[in-house]
Amino acid sequence: MNQLKLILIVIFLSITIQAKDYTQKKEVQYFINMMVNKHHFNRWYLNKLFKDVKFQRRALAIFNPEFGKKPKKKSKKKRFPKHGSWDRYEKNILGDTRVKKGIEYMRNNSAIFHEVYKKYGVPPEYITAIIGIESYYGQNRGKFPAFDTLTTLAFERNRRSKYFKFELEKLLLLSKRDKFNPKDVKSSYAGAIGLGQFMPSSYAYAVDFNKDGKRSMQTTSDAIAGIANYFKKNGWQMGELIATRVSYKGNRFNERETGYIHKYLRTDLKGIAPKNKKWNYSGKVRLLKLDRYNYDELWYGAKNFYVITRYNHSTYYSMAVHQLAQKIKEGYKKKYGSYLR
Repeated sequence: MNQLKLILIVIFLSITIQAKDYTQKKEVQYFINMMVNKHHFNRWYLNKLFKDVKFQRRALAIFNPEFGKKPKKKSKKKRFPKHGSWDRYEKNILGDTRVKKGIEYMRNNSAIFHEVYKKYGVPPEYITAIIGIESYYGQNRGKFPAFDTLTTLAFERNRRSKYFKFELEKLLLLSKRDKFNPKDVKSSYAGAIGLGQFMPSSYAYAVDFNKDGKRSMQTTSDAIAGIANYFKKNGWQMGELIATRVSYKGNRFNERETGYIHKYLRTDLKGIAPKNKKWNYSGKVRLLKLDRYNYDELWYGAKNFYVITRYNHSTYYSMAVHQLAQKIKEGYKKKYGSYLR
């Protein structure tokens, strides 16, 4: 490598990953005071952490576009929203490769899934689907430095800085409790950690399932149990139904409010009926609309579907978890001749 190339690489790295002394910010000084007075942290230790923070421009650009590429000039031509958002989402999440990997992940960890199901009552295919979507079964746990990322997002201007400050507090508390260096942890661009991509505040649900004295979402057994515990603590009912597709008149549905926050008695939903006649859920249901290119696909969601939305507040995400889980379950039974429980 010649000297000019080396100089250019050094310049590039210095621009993209800048080291910043965050102790110079008053807001950070207030934060350090809070951590010292409220949580009894060592001030010298915190000053050392915040004095050398690698500024995470890529992460910040997601929450504040000013730090990203310059936006293209908007066309004066009027644009209309296109249908097919679910078709595009489904294509990205529910491919055959993800299903096949999920089947093998469930098979390879069958003993753990069996024990976790006995304790928490959450079917293994749903936990597998979460791990498959969040980290591609552990292959993509994130490459961002968690402490530097959360510090950048907490103290640089963006729409969710208050939330990230809260998560930074939780990360530091977690590192103190479990005795690790917060700068050694890798995360997503938003600070999510491990197989199930738990935010630091979600570690309240983490479980030391392998009894090694640590609650780690990086460890397979702890991650599987942690996700199950998250579901159970948020109201998962063992053996209850989750969702089913329903029929209605027409191609587009606009008669009622849809989404996981709206609940209805089935008797009030005239003209809407489950395609599966054996679906006998008697509680209130959510109407879930999936926008396809040529029509709206409509589903009933039961209480357990709502529980999935506590993991990620999105109807599409939760429906992807449900459908991926069902594909994994059917594929598992077909390949191995039985169902893991």
